[in-house]
Amino acid sequence: MTRLNQSKTCCPHHSGGGIDAVCNISRPNTNSSEVGDYAFEMINSTLRFGKGVTAEVGYDVQNFGSKRPLIVTDSNVAETRAFKEVANSLTKLGIKFDVFDKVRCEPSQKSMEEAINFSRSKNYDLFIAVGGGSVIDTTKAAALLTNNSDADFLDFVPQPFGKGSLPSKPMLPLIAIPTTAGTGSETTGVSIFDLPEKKSKAGFRLRTIKPTLAIVDPLNMLTMPRNVAIYSGFDVLCHALESFTATPYYKVLFFYNRKALKI
Repeated sequence: MTRLNQSKTCCPHHSGGGIDAVCNISRPNTNSSEVGDYAFEMINSTLRFGKGVTAEVGYDVQNFGSKRPLIVTDSNVAETRAFKEVANSLTKLGIKFDVFDKVRCEPSQKSMEEAINFSRSKNYDLFIAVGGGSVIDTTKAAALLTNNSDADFLDFVPQPFGKGSLPSKPMLPLIAIPTTAGTGSETTGVSIFDLPEKKSKAGFRLRTIKPTLAIVDPLNMLTMPRNVAIYSGFDVLCHALESFTATPYYKVLFFYNRKALKI
């Protein structure tokens, strides 16, 4: 019971993430300040897998009751089979849609805000992300902040760069159709972006931004250039290494000067 009540380190879901976060979950070695997360929790989007399933997305849009869908992609992916399959599927069913194709590789706050401002201006009610991790991450931010139109970009971003607030409304429906095999963004509640002025990366980390549906079609991977296929493999490796090496920001600040980081 003593260990239960004094426990300050617990699994990622129950810990508040702050320096003094306290949770009432027993775990071994709680007296060691060097012990971090000890549990792994996986909460995924609904995933549909199969050759050619991209062609069914129009029926999914109908099932969601969408009246104003937006396809989010980048200028290169807009020329691929994946994008054309999505556009054809919607067109065949008489579904009108718009396209935002200005997603930047390794999106920044500025590039994400461009997509958010575009989607807010026309009140889209469903989003279809066609592309790699940059596209899907940008679409998550747009779908979340379009439905929370009064929020500023950094409101839902964790500390130290954002406020770490919880959204009052869920993300609008999002269908993610990946065209690469490394990021996994189609099933996670994470959206990463660059903060060049801070020389750092930040991101949204919320259950509410998991794509509503992930459509994983192996045929969409056939158009990947050789180097992109290779980079996808390294992306998986880097994500795995980050899981072992990531340190909470409040521990890093012990070693670095706040003023130097300009936090």
